[in-house]
Amino acid sequence: MKHLTFRKAVAADLATIVSLLADDVLGAARETNRPEDGARYREAFSEIEADANQFLCVVEDGSEIVGTFQLTMIPGLSRRGSKRAQIEAVRVAPSRRNEQIGAAMFKWAIDYSRAQGCSLMQLTTDKERPDAHRFYDRLGFEPSHIGYKLHL
Repeated sequence: MKHLTFRKAVAADLATIVSLLADDVLGAARETNRPEDGARYREAFSEIEADANQFLCVVEDGSEIVGTFQLTMIPGLSRRGSKRAQIEAVRVAPSRRNEQIGAAMFKWAIDYSRAQGCSLMQLTTDKERPDAHRFYDRLGFEPSHIGYKLHL
């Protein structure tokens, strides 16, 4: 691992980000690189880019994108008006796993979130990802809640 660079994603990164999202057992079933889906991804990217509470990050090692994640800063009234950070869509390139890139990504994301005034970072993880659960446990995250989803 060289020196990792963390930066806000630009439109030119979109295909690589989608590839990282799809290069995963669960992601392969829900992400595609079909041309007809390109407009949906571009539209979502534009919406994320325009929202000051969003940070879609790409992680580079030299000129190679080795990871991505999305941070959402959520202002709220609970916890005495605290802001929280939601991290999701965390991916490390398969060829670069087990190099401590994921840990570096989370360290950067936590530091960035603190700098934005967040007092809490939260995430959800699929029940089918036991390796991810162990990783989050090692980072100090606690499985304190049960998450629910309703597909619309």
